[in-house]
Amino acid sequence: MRRPDAGRVFEHAARVRVGDAAPDGRARLDAIARWLQDAAFADVVDAGLDGVGGWVVRRCRIRVPRFPAFDEPLRAATFCTGLGRLWAERSTLVEGEGGGRVEAVALWVHVDPGSGRPRGLTDRFAEVYGPSAGGRVVKARLRHPPPPASASPAPWSFRAADLDVAGHVNNAVYWAIPEEELAGRRLESFDGEIEHRAPAGAGLARILGAGDMRWVLGGGEVHASLRLAP
Repeated sequence: MRRPDAGRVFEHAARVRVGDAAPDGRARLDAIARWLQDAAFADVVDAGLDGVGGWVVRRCRIRVPRFPAFDEPLRAATFCTGLGRLWAERSTLVEGEGGGRVEAVALWVHVDPGSGRPRGLTDRFAEVYGPSAGGRVVKARLRHPPPPASASPAPWSFRAADLDVAGHVNNAVYWAIPEEELAGRRLESFDGEIEHRAPAGAGLARILGAGDMRWVLGGGEVHASLRLAP
């Protein structure tokens, strides 16, 4: 991943704090997802586009060539890399002073704040973010398969503390699922992608697993799916 040759690039400072680090000192995946979310919001506010509409994450891939470490100062550079009729793709490069590096790309759907329904991008949005996208058109079609009948179940639960201002489980919380599965392993790198299908609330859920795929279900509905790179 590299910065675009033209267009807007917004930089946001972060740091691996105590609540962001795993026992071995590396940054946790859910903390990384929060940095991406914070950088995206700060960018929209700085561009003067806050309050125009809301944004919902449809898909997010996080690739970590090297995990940032505890207390490492970070700079997140975020920029638009594609546009659609009702959505936009945002890429973010996080680099640490100690060599930590995170590359992420997310598809965000633009929604009406009142109804929550998808809403077209404004001319002002295209004016601000279009140049860095360079005419690239992105689609919002989900790519992960449905869970097979042979998938293995495991219990899971979401807390009231996991809900955000929209009253749904925040997208960053889903990255705690691979953290739980990978607990105790020393990770040098990581690559994974989550697709969000339906909002979830607090309460019991379950995870179905098959190969490199995981599906998060609640009440028989698939809320999200996760693909882990081998």
